[in-house]
Amino acid sequence: MKKTVLASVIASAFFISGNAAAQQTLQLAHNAAEGNPKWDASELFAELVEEGTNGELIVDVGGNAQYGDDMEAITQMRMGTLAFSTNSQGSTSSVVPQFSILGLPFLFNSLPSAWEVMDGEVGDELKRLSEEKGLVLLALWDNGIRHVSNNVRPIETPDDLEGLKIRTPPDEMTVDIFEALGANPTPMNFSELYIALEQGVVDGQENPLMNIYSSKLHEVQDYISLTGHKYESTPLLMSKMVWDTLSPEYQEVIQQAAVEAGEFNRQASLEADDALRSKMEEAGVAFNEVNPEPFVEATSSVYDQWAEEYPELVEMVVNAAQREAQ
Repeated sequence: MKKTVLASVIASAFFISGNAAAQQTLQLAHNAAEGNPKWDASELFAELVEEGTNGELIVDVGGNAQYGDDMEAITQMRMGTLAFSTNSQGSTSSVVPQFSILGLPFLFNSLPSAWEVMDGEVGDELKRLSEEKGLVLLALWDNGIRHVSNNVRPIETPDDLEGLKIRTPPDEMTVDIFEALGANPTPMNFSELYIALEQGVVDGQENPLMNIYSSKLHEVQDYISLTGHKYESTPLLMSKMVWDTLSPEYQEVIQQAAVEAGEFNRQASLEADDALRSKMEEAGVAFNEVNPEPFVEATSSVYDQWAEEYPELVEMVVNAAQREAQ
């Protein structure tokens, strides 16, 4: 009897150990706060991967830059020490600069038109360029159309930005746009932004309303001006070193989960603006609409700058955007 019990214990221990060996945990980093569509979609992605692999792949999601900010995540993925990142367009462009082209000023007049462009040949080209840098582009999620907030005055014309210190992501395109508008762009990691605004290190910043609200930036900003000056994607990236270790079956599950969670993310982003504007107005933030024409005119030189460096891709993106706008 004792021998049978001992054998059962050993067998159980082996079974548990065997499961632990078969189960693999992969970390996913992002910088968003709870309640942001990026946060919710990342959690959904993790659920879909675990479900699709019968629990053999676990995605451990670290939001609020728990596993490092976006720039750190890019570096770690290229080294193979981090599996995934729901990253930002700006940080991704530090390694694959062509991502910035999606943020040409006033390129898209709606979120669905941006998605149509990204889901075509433009997305295919960005995927190819990413792989050359050790990154697998699983999907292009949404990070909204961006607006300006600040503590000095409403932004009604480009002249109102003159001399203002505006935090931007570490993204050349956004810097170029705000230099063209006469502001003083100040690249800074998103995780540092709230304190920088609170302490007056910068006068303002630019983000979609969902990021402003979920990270409570409206608590330390008086004005939000609906400039709609640029669009940004949220690239869901994976380390190519980690990707190459997985079976084709696991790769297919991950790819499908990325697309499905991305559809959720996009829809949540689309629904965010109206509801969030009213909530922030109730909190005391003053909103104002802007006439885009003088802003479009002031930033036209940005197209020339980028077309000179990446003529074929700029032409591809602009032509696709124009087709969607018709």
